[in-house]
Amino acid sequence: MKKTSATDWDRLAKMEDKDIDTSDLPELDDDFFNEAELTVPVKKPVTIRLDADVLEWFKGQGQGYQTRINHLLRRYMEAHSR
Repeated sequence: MKKTSATDWDRLAKMEDKDIDTSDLPELDDDFFNEAELTVPVKKPVTIRLDADVLEWFKGQGQGYQTRINHLLRRYMEAHSR
């Protein structure tokens, strides 16, 4: 991350579950989980030509670079589909 987080991570790490206020979150019961469906977009293998420096930059970010490329392309698609 380029920006420094303002979150007090040490304080949060020391908190116990009972100290976390979840009053604004609905309780999820068995009915919710019995009806829940996991939908994962279908992935298709493709061959794409990228500039060498672009590909190396993404790979340099570590494992999951293809997922990050997909995420950025999805954000672009959603921004231009309105």
